[in-house]
Amino acid sequence: MPISVGVPAPDFTLKDQNNQEVRLSDFHSRKAVLLVFYPLAFSRRCHGELTEVQENLPAYANDDVQVLTVSVDSVYSHKVWALQEGFDFPLLADFWPHGAVARSYGVFNTETGFANRGTFLIAPDGLIRFAEELTPGETRDQQAWHTALATLKP
Repeated sequence: MPISVGVPAPDFTLKDQNNQEVRLSDFHSRKAVLLVFYPLAFSRRCHGELTEVQENLPAYANDDVQVLTVSVDSVYSHKVWALQEGFDFPLLADFWPHGAVARSYGVFNTETGFANRGTFLIAPDGLIRFAEELTPGETRDQQAWHTALATLKP
């Protein structure tokens, strides 16, 4: 079960596809973060979801919000996938300790060894404002993300 709306988002530091550290707390007081957990790189459904993120990137990565995507794949897998698909947003490796960040958000699937499709909107104050979790076989409705992002605007 994912962590609840209204609670502080667990901080983390993970490496992106360029082997650069990304720390969630670096965005506090500056931007909201749309945190998107996905099962595995190179899978069809994940490809479709992340392609939609790329095609609508100005809605997810701008002065007010930063999208961060997370899977248990390695930095090296993410690098190849990002280059192959032209993804211009952080693909973070929750590789070791295996799935630790997904576990802290309550979306790690112990039966499969990877994250379910968890999505969290973290406000600049560090609190969770939107949370959802779907199984690996379900497709997310990204309109819900747009609706959640709209609630942050005055």
